[in-house]
Amino acid sequence: MNVGKTLFAQVMEYVPWKTFGRIIDRHGGDTGVRTLDCADLFRVMAFSQLTWRESLRDIESCLASNHSKLFHMGLSGIPARSTLLDALNQRDWQIYHALAMRLILRARDLYAKEPTGLELDATVYALDSTTIDLCLSLFDWAPFRSTKAAVKMHTLLDLRGAIPAFIHISDGKMGDVKVLDILPIEAGAFYVMDRGYLDFRRLFTLHQAGAFFVTRAKRGMDAQRVYSTKTDRRTGVICDQSIRLNGFYVSRDYPEHLRRIRYKDPVSGKTLVFLTNNTTLPPLTIAALYKNRWHVELFFKWIKQHLRIKRFLGTSENAVKTQIWCAVSTYVLIAIVKKELHLNASLYTLLQILSVTLFEKMPLQQAFPGRDYKSEQGDDCNQLNLFVFYQDTTVSNHKRKSLKSSPSTGCYVDVKRMNIRVLLFADAFPSRPKRDWLLCVARHMAVTLTWDAPLSGTRPRDLCLKGRTIRSCSLPVLTVVESFPGAVSPLGSQELDERVL
Repeated sequence: MNVGKTLFAQVMEYVPWKTFGRIIDRHGGDTGVRTLDCADLFRVMAFSQLTWRESLRDIESCLASNHSKLFHMGLSGIPARSTLLDALNQRDWQIYHALAMRLILRARDLYAKEPTGLELDATVYALDSTTIDLCLSLFDWAPFRSTKAAVKMHTLLDLRGAIPAFIHISDGKMGDVKVLDILPIEAGAFYVMDRGYLDFRRLFTLHQAGAFFVTRAKRGMDAQRVYSTKTDRRTGVICDQSIRLNGFYVSRDYPEHLRRIRYKDPVSGKTLVFLTNNTTLPPLTIAALYKNRWHVELFFKWIKQHLRIKRFLGTSENAVKTQIWCAVSTYVLIAIVKKELHLNASLYTLLQILSVTLFEKMPLQQAFPGRDYKSEQGDDCNQLNLFVFYQDTTVSNHKRKSLKSSPSTGCYVDVKRMNIRVLLFADAFPSRPKRDWLLCVARHMAVTLTWDAPLSGTRPRDLCLKGRTIRSCSLPVLTVVESFPGAVSPLGSQELDERVL
């Protein structure tokens, strides 16, 4: 149900939180953490990416202006600038790298049948890198030049949906061609790259793995023609040849024949020379493959313009990599939302809309143009009054026995939603923790809470759920959760217990 949830909460539902929790446990990310754990840090970073926040002060002030809505984000309070900076420096960036790769796997499955504009059934990857300039005095761990620091994003982009399949973040000095040593190789796939990746030893490794590559030849390359295939020059294809590399070292690194295609672009008039190990595709298809390499350049341009990866919130290596991986995760998350909801709008349009409507309470489909969406619920379905109290006189004995401790006197609230009944027992309701104890219900049920009665009392109690007492909780509430007779609950009873907690 999307009723009563903010748009931000609905977007966050596409995050695999259980998998993310296992990743955190595997890396020990929350060990010794008291405030702003790894999950909360991702929520804050995703919020900063979606709303274009560019500084720690900017994030803090923006969250403070929406303090009454933070429980919909899963946050218990406003993180201070120092707390956020410490989290960026201390939470292992590999946690967010693993989360991004998990989201990438899901996105690639969704976009597996997306057309690429090429008459190919195989997967086509575009490989390139982009440099993000930094200040050498602040980012001395990322050397690039004598007066400048930088980090590089080496990206392998799947042309189906423009989803990054592989990303490696390094300092500015790492050469582009070295990424071929750590690149995951998929047999039968096409890897399109520019001349910076022309290393015959590494290309031969791709060839031996059963993959195909398309790149450009460098000037002055020493090669001998073996035979030529007849071509039609009116199509722009000047020659289609099989060649053998000359020279001792290059012939040793790549001992087999290569295919060389000379092509004249009818638009620019430039003559391009392509090298590939594929011998079956038409030469025009090879030229079209290399032309589509430009999609990775558009990807770099897009994330630099519309995500926050050019100005960093921290100066340490961990903070920079954490911010980049959170930005990548946000990009992929929006791509997943776009595909899951079958939205026709571009990613840019989705980000623009979300940036100004994150805390609006409406179905996610209704927020975007081109959707004829009508809610099946009434106008008042987002409102739920939890403060219509009755004297505790009708509670059956067996329900009292199910509680480890029960109040002798008090009142209860019967909340009905999705055929689930939540009974709240209390003998005293102090005003101050009102917001806190409502979280256990509101966060699960995703409703807009209203109240029409002042609360007063003296002593808080422990929270007890089905016989379990939470000693660390100061909530003055005893709860019982059950389903109506004959009702089909959307959640299992055990899962419901965990969600409420």
